[in-house]
Amino acid sequence: MPLHRRTLLTGAAALPFARSATGTVRAAEAAAPEAAQPAAPAPAPAPAPREAAPASPATPPPRPGADLEMLPLWPGLPPGGGGPDLDGPAFDESREGVIQSVARPCLMAVRPARPNGTAILIAAGGGYRRIDIGHEALPTAQWLAAQGITAFVFVYRLPGEGWAAGADAPLQDVQRAVRLVRARAKRDGYEPGRIGVVGFSAGGHLMGSAAVRFAARLYEPVDEDDALSARPDAAALIYPVITLRPPFDRTSSRRVLVGEAPTRFATNAYSVELHVRAQSPPTFLAQAADDPVAVVDNCLLMYGALRAADVPTEMHLFERGGHGFALGVPGTPAAAWPGLFLAWARRRGFIRG
Repeated sequence: MPLHRRTLLTGAAALPFARSATGTVRAAEAAAPEAAQPAAPAPAPAPAPREAAPASPATPPPRPGADLEMLPLWPGLPPGGGGPDLDGPAFDESREGVIQSVARPCLMAVRPARPNGTAILIAAGGGYRRIDIGHEALPTAQWLAAQGITAFVFVYRLPGEGWAAGADAPLQDVQRAVRLVRARAKRDGYEPGRIGVVGFSAGGHLMGSAAVRFAARLYEPVDEDDALSARPDAAALIYPVITLRPPFDRTSSRRVLVGEAPTRFATNAYSVELHVRAQSPPTFLAQAADDPVAVVDNCLLMYGALRAADVPTEMHLFERGGHGFALGVPGTPAAAWPGLFLAWARRRGFIRG
């Protein structure tokens, strides 16, 4: 059953899916009325104005997306056990929309006024140490909804937060998320064959993994939804981390997923480009050539692997833009990628209208 985040906020102590919030509200203190003025034959002077009541501290602003419908991924506990305190909130979120301590992964729905039949899941980055939905996922979801696309902000488990499944925890979540969105297609007004993924940075690594490792059996089925395919129908990877292999292995994602001194087996297991197959979905790639974090070789390696497997792909490299440009600063070259993605997706029939 979908949960509404405003309800969750007000019932944080009672509902397990409330996300953490801080701050208190103090009522304004009214000043006591002035004493009555004594009577006099001549007109009395005007009474002194009352002292102004002390101002109340402002109510803390809501976290980004606080009013969105929340859909838990798992009917019970996530597979494998471990993780943050499951008796607390679903996750902790800062006022800027940075998420950590994910105890219960979920989707946040952003619904269009007029659905066009397409749904997209969005994974923000954060080096697998946090999830920056405020900067990347929520603005992208709102932009997609304005195009008629049903968008889902993806809150996934972070491998370094004590999950027994380790680096497979977010992969379990993304497989389950695609299946859950596919299972809801009819009731939510989109087609089960038009479900895509968008990922930024480490979220690009995760959505890239979703696109190439959809057939991997990572958890035991928990309900009938797990009989559905976990394969996305299209993928957009924006300044993604793709490879964990040297010499491009200096990212936070590599350190969190496979450690400081990984084996070759572990490195290869989580390097996305090595798992591309002919069945991988059509993929859109965008990156800045001056990216100092996920260096441009990540996109180049993925593009080469997709071409070798004869998977339809389109890549856009911008001379400047750095890392983390999200939808792009207006007027900069990188701000062109959303329009380029829409044009590509429409040519492929993934987005209609």
